Amino acid sequence: MNDVIRILEERVSLRKYKDLPIKEEDLDIIIKSATKAPTAGNMQLYSIIVIKDEETKKKLSITCDNQGFISKAPVQLLFLADMQRWFDYYDYCNVKEICKEKNIEYNGPEEADLFLACCDALIAAQNAVVAAESLGIGSCYIGDIMENYEVHREMFNLPKWTFPVALLAMGYYPDDFERIHRERFDKKYIVFNEKYRRLENQEFEEMFKNRGNMDYEKLGVENFGQFMYLKKTGADFSVEMARSVKKALENWKGENI
Repeated sequence: MNDVIRILEERVSLRKYKDLPIKEEDLDIIIKSATKAPTAGNMQLYSIIVIKDEETKKKLSITCDNQGFISKAPVQLLFLADMQRWFDYYDYCNVKEICKEKNIEYNGPEEADLFLACCDALIAAQNAVVAAESLGIGSCYIGDIMENYEVHREMFNLPKWTFPVALLAMGYYPDDFERIHRERFDKKYIVFNEKYRRLENQEFEEMFKNRGNMDYEKLGVENFGQFMYLKKTGADFSVEMARSVKKALENWKGENI
């Protein structure tokens, strides 16, 4: 097993951090590694905001579904899907004028541009995660940054064509930290050859047999699927995330500009 595979195998989501600032040289390596990630058309359709301010971290721990550990992370990296920078550059380059000359509509970013920029941002974020892990710095993805769009837009002065797609809470592993690896599904339920395949009922029974060891009656449900829908997919934070994303999508309609 080489070092890269070992790092991927050993990584866990870290929610408890050593009370120690991240060294600037380590942070520089992490950010440089992020910017080396694959990117659509070499356009780097993302921006990264480095967050160290204690008040900002405390506020994020509330706006991101009241997760207190977020405020304890020495550094947070906010990854934005970002088309604003390119359209500002297009303005600088008088792209609208050349489009008029060539009878081409000059439109703002569309939903497809947002999806592509999200891909760029998340690939960069994962590079940062792996680089950090190699330096003894753990991380936890905070998907809840997609909630409360209006609040986060104001907090970080986000322009129209940006979207906060991922927040990384980062810090050194505590000296006494015990890594507990959560079981993943067997690849036969996740990886298919050539075409997608929907699973059979019996496969669901096998797939989830190690995930349902809980008192369903006490929880007011009948099975693990009901529990997970109420806890995750249909939970209040998911409802807010759906509202928030819909609000953000209002800016990505490819309107003539």
